[in-house]
Amino acid sequence: MNAELKKQFLIHEDIAFLNFDSFGACPKPIFEDYQKWQLELEQEPAQFIQVNGPTYLKQSREALAKYINCADANDLVYVTNPSYATNIIAKSLKLNPGDEILTTNLEYGVADKAWEYYCKKAGAKYVRQNITLPITTKEKFIEEFFAGLSPKTKLIFISEITSTTALKFPAKEICEMAKQKGIITFVDGAHTVGHIPLDLSQLKADIYTGACHKWMLTPKGSSFLYVKKEFQKLFDPLLVSWGYDAMFPTDSQFQDYHQMQGTRDFSAFLTIPKAIEFMNQNNWLEVAKESREMVQKNALRFCNLVGSKPLCPITDEWLGQMFSIPISTPEPEKLQRHLFVKYKIEIPVMRHGDKTYLRYSINAFNSQNDLDRLYDALKEIIETTDLITKK
Repeated sequence: MNAELKKQFLIHEDIAFLNFDSFGACPKPIFEDYQKWQLELEQEPAQFIQVNGPTYLKQSREALAKYINCADANDLVYVTNPSYATNIIAKSLKLNPGDEILTTNLEYGVADKAWEYYCKKAGAKYVRQNITLPITTKEKFIEEFFAGLSPKTKLIFISEITSTTALKFPAKEICEMAKQKGIITFVDGAHTVGHIPLDLSQLKADIYTGACHKWMLTPKGSSFLYVKKEFQKLFDPLLVSWGYDAMFPTDSQFQDYHQMQGTRDFSAFLTIPKAIEFMNQNNWLEVAKESREMVQKNALRFCNLVGSKPLCPITDEWLGQMFSIPISTPEPEKLQRHLFVKYKIEIPVMRHGDKTYLRYSINAFNSQNDLDRLYDALKEIIETTDLITKK
């Protein structure tokens, strides 16, 4: 990777940071932009929140809408994270006893919890359709997924890129088939924006949430929710505030209800134009390409080391800038902490059902040396401890 580009990040130099996908990492120019907005907020809070804030948010939404090809910026509202967005949808969706939400068995744990909670309250069912691993073809994936469809299916919820397994799902094809069947689609794109190209006009999801504070490089707590116009009035805000029955309503009830939330620091949302500018200036498509190549070049090497097999073909069709290694360990949390404390390697070791995955992610500041450090550390752990059981 470009050494000069690495200097743009604030990550400690002694850390092999292989956990970009969990929380991202904010480059210095974007972080400085963040602090500029926060300073303006503190210098004149009333003007910032009440007078200038709506214009600032509108400008940021318009930049984001252009970046993800969303025709109307008013169809986007900012939220702190995709879990917040999922709760907006799950809480307001009018579920009746017997209704079903169709998803996979590989979704993000917090999203599962939100849907299970609200489905249980309504007497509905959250159908976690089993996807066979390793994945072989897109056609088989789609066939397996839609085997969970029933006349009671009210909404399809699916990740575009999964968290624990780091797999790219055929979300576009699933949205197309769901539309033919008249079923609402909700795509979780928490790991998509800034990672792989996103074009909402082509994806045609009815509902979409994405995190800008991961691969898009913005400060933490910066995400968005998109809802197609015809469905916007179905979803109430989690917090009813000044936007309800507003004294001075805008031409978008969706914006009024969800963005006018009283006192809060929305500076992180305002850094999105600077993040887009930073990526454009640094040829981010090429950075992503080099990162994917490094991810794929090392994938089989790690699987062979721990005695496991990859979860999918090692191709761009299924993988982006991260890879999950199936690993056998009696104490995932202890292994994760051991890698950080002894080897200064920041990497998640995640449970998913009865399986465990060690996931590395690669971005501009990473080099082959980071993955070599990980390889050597895992080799030593296998040889000297019982934290990894080679299959």
